[in-house]
Amino acid sequence: MSVPSLSALHGVIDQAAQIVLGKRRETQMALTCLLARGHLLIEDLPGLGKTTLAQTLARLLGLDFTRVQFTSDLLPADILGLSIYERESGNFRFMPGPIFTQLLLADEINRATPKTQSALLEAMEERQVTSDGETRRLPQPFFVIATQNPAHQIGTFPLPESQLDRFLLRLSLGYPDAASERALLAKGDTRQHIAQLTPLLSPTELLAHQAACEQVFVAPALLDYVQSLLISSRATHFFHGLSPRAGLFLLAAARAWAYLDGRKAVLPDDIQALLPGVACHRLRARQSDTAASLEDIEDLLRRTPIP
Repeated sequence: MSVPSLSALHGVIDQAAQIVLGKRRETQMALTCLLARGHLLIEDLPGLGKTTLAQTLARLLGLDFTRVQFTSDLLPADILGLSIYERESGNFRFMPGPIFTQLLLADEINRATPKTQSALLEAMEERQVTSDGETRRLPQPFFVIATQNPAHQIGTFPLPESQLDRFLLRLSLGYPDAASERALLAKGDTRQHIAQLTPLLSPTELLAHQAACEQVFVAPALLDYVQSLLISSRATHFFHGLSPRAGLFLLAAARAWAYLDGRKAVLPDDIQALLPGVACHRLRARQSDTAASLEDIEDLLRRTPIP
């Protein structure tokens, strides 16, 4: 399969930056996550563009898109689907749920109960759904972009570690800078422009880009560096260190980051740029029993020599 030009991917970032103002780097991180075949968790206060970013990426990448609003009364069958008995035939017929799409937006995922949250585990890990003893494959490509509100907000259920570990990256958009916020106030709600966007890629082209990312070279010395970061995280002030799977995710994201930059090899800078997004939601500080902060990850990087 031939690899399409990188210009389309750069166009995705450029156009998304016109919708989600002042968040170009975060948009590039989100696209990197999808190129690395990963799922994305966006945590922030309401009204900062989480849903808008997900809708914009789905539109520009030409993906089928479904949004599910997670609430405390949402059931697993509302996401996965269920079997309906048909009296005429005397058989059960499976009715696919909204998860049978290419990009699922799990909006405010931490407002659903743990039972409903766990319904996504198999789909996110295996790209399949098992119901009534039958396994059904999900469309390709398949991504979950989940948004969640900060844990201190009313009516939230913290995601368990097993669920958090399914997300390759966690992002926080934060408030826009002054110039971007002023432009937004003058321009008005940018969400109305999403429907007017023209897809820049097809799902087949996106799959080709994903395959090309996997061919980006990682030198043995960089593999040693990633392993050193994993080992160092286990010997510091975190409750538990990073797992081997976190290391694999970090390498996949670094390959995609380098690929977007037009390079055929990963640099230490790529590892350092992506480690906070990969590690923060996987590590808990021993002193405060909260998710690791950016300062914690910077300290981890300082104590781990670069090869």
